[in-house]
Amino acid sequence: MKKAADLIDHIGELDSFKRFGRVKRVVGLMIESQGPQSSIGDLCYIHVGNNRKKVIQAEVVGFREENVILMPYTTVQDISPGSLVEATLKPLEIKVGASLVGSVIDSLGMPLDGSALPKGLTAVPTEQAPPNPMSRPPINEAIDVGVRMIDSLLTVGTGQRIGIFAGSGVGKSTLLGMIARNTTADLNVIGLIGERGREVREFIERDLGPEGLKKSIVVVATSDQPALMRIKGAFTATAIAEYFRDKGLKVMLMMDSVTRVAMAQREIGLAVGEPPTTKGYTPSVFAVLPKLLERTGTNQHGSITSFYTVLVDGDDMNEPIADSVRGILDGHFVLDRNLANKGQFPAVDVLKSISRIMNYIVPEPHVKAAESLREALSTYINSEDLINIGAYKKGSSKEIDTAIQLYPKILSFLKQGTHEKVSMEESVQALFRLMDEGE
Repeated sequence: MKKAADLIDHIGELDSFKRFGRVKRVVGLMIESQGPQSSIGDLCYIHVGNNRKKVIQAEVVGFREENVILMPYTTVQDISPGSLVEATLKPLEIKVGASLVGSVIDSLGMPLDGSALPKGLTAVPTEQAPPNPMSRPPINEAIDVGVRMIDSLLTVGTGQRIGIFAGSGVGKSTLLGMIARNTTADLNVIGLIGERGREVREFIERDLGPEGLKKSIVVVATSDQPALMRIKGAFTATAIAEYFRDKGLKVMLMMDSVTRVAMAQREIGLAVGEPPTTKGYTPSVFAVLPKLLERTGTNQHGSITSFYTVLVDGDDMNEPIADSVRGILDGHFVLDRNLANKGQFPAVDVLKSISRIMNYIVPEPHVKAAESLREALSTYINSEDLINIGAYKKGSSKEIDTAIQLYPKILSFLKQGTHEKVSMEESVQALFRLMDEGE
């Protein structure tokens, strides 16, 4: 009887009405409709075409007087004055499950090759609140990313969030591919946001490869897609990572790039009438970034270790998005164009990069060895001009003599082939052997 009563109460609470509105006008990316009753973030269906059989998905992004402002996930083609707008009264949901591993999907969670979704998936909302700060376990163990330079000198913790800062063409995608193939994480979730269409397949086949793809889910939102789809790509990738974290897995989330997410949010902000402030970015951009980045990390079930690439215009590390992201994350790796031009890959500038967690998760001898290598490298670079013109005389400084002796070996240590896999243990032992030679 109690079950029957509960069921009757539940039926009584159901909203059996469908709410509709009508399109009044379309200006650029923005669709303005009279009604329906809805909230910010709600998904709506715009019925277009003959007999209104075709449906365009759109999201409520604002209000103007009594009208609803929507943005489409696809194009605004076929929308006409008076097109019917149906409210769903709920945000966008995607379907996630173990059978999705190895797939390439779009921002709405649908396979990019046009195939049907596997059975047995669970619906999850794309936008969720970050974990409660008091429920986040502290990061106390390292994760093996399979890149010698990172594992030894910039050790990453399980659940740490790292920014990879670089200009275009310095090797961000190649580095992400190396990490995806070599990491000991249980699963990779890779968000390719705002990428050129040509680069998507190249990244999957060349950088990621079959070995990386078989333990990855790739979310793709190319640069030709509407701004809302690019933002949803980032939120969809994060929601997928959260789903598997809550199952107790160690997830590796990679997003290339968070700058294009910010640019997409700027497009939306300008379209709904926000004022451009810092270098043309609207205030909502700087509200969305922490909301997105804080969702990763640890919780009581599992962890999301995340790498976010940041495009820096003209290699300016102090531009607004780079500065904002650097302040939110737990460390940053700076890729240097000069190192790439010299043929050093990965082109990470060790002296400008930092892992804020490293000193808490590795033994003291490891920390000291890494500091010694940084000191030797810094000493050589500061004296490089004197050494190159022959103005430095051997024996004038013991530190410079040691740096000159170690420099070729340090360069060799920092380089790693794209398909060369090195475990963390091997990386740390190689660091100890190198620094022992300098004593």
